[in-house]
Amino acid sequence: MLRIEGLSIRFGNVLALDEVSLNVESGQVCGVIGPNGSGKTTLF
Repeated sequence: MLRIEGLSIRFGNVLALDEVSLNVESGQVCGVIGPNGSGKTTLF
């Protein structure tokens, strides 16, 4: 299981992630989609 609650990450003045929460249960497949620069890689 993966649980993320209220994750925020800032690079200087740029807010990459703002209060992100995510639950992935055991055996569940999850995808993260979004435009370039939206914080997908930073999330993981």
